[in-house]
Amino acid sequence: MIGAGAAGLMAAAVAGRRGRHVLLIDHADRPGEKIRISGGGRCNFTHLHSTSDNFISENPHFCKSALSRYTPYNFLALVERYGIKWEEKAEGQLFCQGKSTQIIDMLVEECRKAGVELRLGTEVLGVDRMESGFAVTTAMQTLSCESLVIATGGPSIPKMGATRFGYQVAAQFGLDMVDTVPALVPLTFTDETSAPMKALSGVAVDAAVSSERYAFTEPLLFTHRGLSGPAILQISSYWEPGEAITIDLAPGEDLLESLKRDRADRPRLSPAAWLAERLPKRLANSIAMTVRQARLADMPDTALMNLALQVGAWRIKPAGSEGYRKAEVTRGGVSTDELSSKTMEAKRVPGLYFIGEVVDVTGHLGGHNFQWAWASGVACGEVC
Repeated sequence: MIGAGAAGLMAAAVAGRRGRHVLLIDHADRPGEKIRISGGGRCNFTHLHSTSDNFISENPHFCKSALSRYTPYNFLALVERYGIKWEEKAEGQLFCQGKSTQIIDMLVEECRKAGVELRLGTEVLGVDRMESGFAVTTAMQTLSCESLVIATGGPSIPKMGATRFGYQVAAQFGLDMVDTVPALVPLTFTDETSAPMKALSGVAVDAAVSSERYAFTEPLLFTHRGLSGPAILQISSYWEPGEAITIDLAPGEDLLESLKRDRADRPRLSPAAWLAERLPKRLANSIAMTVRQARLADMPDTALMNLALQVGAWRIKPAGSEGYRKAEVTRGGVSTDELSSKTMEAKRVPGLYFIGEVVDVTGHLGGHNFQWAWASGVACGEVC
């Protein structure tokens, strides 16, 4: 198995428990680096309500088999068996109360008990097909195996050593790929558009962010280069270059109706004060600067409409994203048409498996990508 991340560690432990002789290789010096940094160091290790609806893939049905056979409650039971304390922050999102390294230690211990040999700091130079399996060449030696599992993820967060190795193996064996792009990533804007955002850097607000097809209501964060926060990360997985996004900074409220009511009931109220009742002060003042009138009483219906649209239907076109260096995951990957949904084995290359992020299955924010790693790892580990 190549790749000692979430999926690789899980698959190795499951295969080892079946009595398979498993060698788990990674070029990094430590296993589970993405686990370590996830969730602000607390690891959002699963989502209790994870279903196929929380994943993006050219075949949205592909992930159903693995997810149904290894559920979030299966992984939670493993976490509790090791006495790891956890908490539910947002609805369904489970985090460690302590450090994320507890999850890594748990998986490494599962591998140890299953007799898995973990070999770190080992770069794989090449993979070749043999009559009865595969040859894996490292800087030190060439190894032979009956089954080869690729769990190397995608190119997201290259400073952690992320590479396109898994895609290269897929291409070597003639497997189709779905084009890859950064996902769960902050969005950036042109200098002209981002100028007012720089002054708001650090401001967070609950917002409903929508594209032409999808919408998410979660916190939004202004940055010195554009927009981030859970709502933006979620929509980024669906955003296509050239598309605009629409942002409602006060979701759930009929702003025009509220403005008209307050103009009648509180005519002396300033637009800035009205906005400050709904938005962080810096953001409220920034929007209020675009309003010419000093009081609601002085604002005609057209001015109220414009203000309501600024707050509730802010339409803006991103110039791009922060790219793989800031992306939490990679959308796209090895085409699911090439793999068995029950085993993760390549249909045209018996004995070759792909699991986790390297596959064209990308989860929403909130622990879904880890659940796919656990579920696809188990599906593979049970048969490889």
